[in-house]
Amino acid sequence: MGRGDKKTAKGKRFKGSFGKSRPVTKTPAQQAAADKKTAEKKETAKKS
Repeated sequence: MGRGDKKTAKGKRFKGSFGKSRPVTKTPAQQAAADKKTAEKKETAKKS
């Protein structure tokens, strides 16, 4: 449960990786692009 444990936030900080326990924070521009992409997916799903 320390620095070598990849499932904890401390271990992820040590390794430099991201995941459920250490998510990547998005910039406002990245968030807007992601929202636009999900909106497009929903529209195509409704058309089918």
